[in-house]
Amino acid sequence: MTTISMRVNGKDVSAAAEGNTLLVNFLREGLRLTGTHVGCDTSQCGACVVHVDGVAVKSCTMFAADAEGAEITTIEGMANPDGSLGTVQQAFRDYHGLQCGFCTPGMVMIAADLLKNNPHPSEQEIRDYLEGNICRCTGYHNIVKAIQAAAGQKVPSVAAG
Repeated sequence: MTTISMRVNGKDVSAAAEGNTLLVNFLREGLRLTGTHVGCDTSQCGACVVHVDGVAVKSCTMFAADAEGAEITTIEGMANPDGSLGTVQQAFRDYHGLQCGFCTPGMVMIAADLLKNNPHPSEQEIRDYLEGNICRCTGYHNIVKAIQAAAGQKVPSVAAG
């Protein structure tokens, strides 16, 4: 066991972990930040996406020890300081970009990464960027609309249903 220290969602944290502990497990089990989901353990679904030093990373592909000293943002860190939903989170809510919600944390994190790098993406650019994130429920239509809305694009309202 070794102690791993990093900055997570703006707070300095440390916890003990084995050398082979994946970052996703360190966050969920060591730090009790369970918003980051484990969907496949094979880097295919994207449910575990977090930001490491400002870059979207599938946290099931990285050892926690490799994040020593890093700045990590998880889905819990995407909320506004007052606890209200952040822009991307609110757009997912408003445009029904979720159904069961399992993929949502990873989708929100990858969407935030896209918008940081490309503030005005086209629909095709959004769809291309989502390629490594799997949603088994919505068919992506409302996820794309939510990301367009978060980017400030005019998007038709989505009826609740």
